Amino acid sequence: MNARDAGAGSAPPRDPLSRLEELARALRCLPGVGPKAAQRMALHLLQHDRDGAQRLAQALVDATRTVRHCERCNTFTEATLCALCQSNKRDATQLCVVETPADLLMVEQTQAYSGLYFVLMGRLSPLDGIGPKEIRLERLLQRASDGVVREVILATNFTNEGEATAHYLGELLAARELRVTRLARGVPVGGELEYVDAGTLAQALRERRNMGSEP
Repeated sequence: MNARDAGAGSAPPRDPLSRLEELARALRCLPGVGPKAAQRMALHLLQHDRDGAQRLAQALVDATRTVRHCERCNTFTEATLCALCQSNKRDATQLCVVETPADLLMVEQTQAYSGLYFVLMGRLSPLDGIGPKEIRLERLLQRASDGVVREVILATNFTNEGEATAHYLGELLAARELRVTRLARGVPVGGELEYVDAGTLAQALRERRNMGSEP
């Protein structure tokens, strides 16, 4: 059998993705964006707002190069420490533990809390391979045990994973003779802080409850 016959049954080579297809595929990394939505976004940028596309591309490049994690609270910042950790107007005896930077911003919008934060960047989810290491557990324990913190407010979401994370963290922190509290049930069960209105979240902060014995 010659080379011509050997190649007759093989699949034809596939064309590489076009730039438009590459753009649409890249946009699919955004949450809630499927193939059709990504394609519409790509076509809109190229057809109606090329200047906006250039600004978006440059902003993404700049952010990925300069934004890092705060060495103290783990949120996003461009400096070694974020503005909240650098502020001398915050109550350093209180530490609010949240899942994401978006949750931190939501708590700040309530104007009902003046302490500091620690951002887990996730929650415990063994089925997804997210364990204590992935939520920076050791960093949290070191931060909470600095001799200044007196109360740790567990403000993880009221999902199954968030509740399990709060329970796990609460036991570890209470064992270090810290006052451990949990957001009150003003936040709806199954809700996520990013989507809760500021009034409800402010009430939940005021009515937080103990988790574990008082130090």
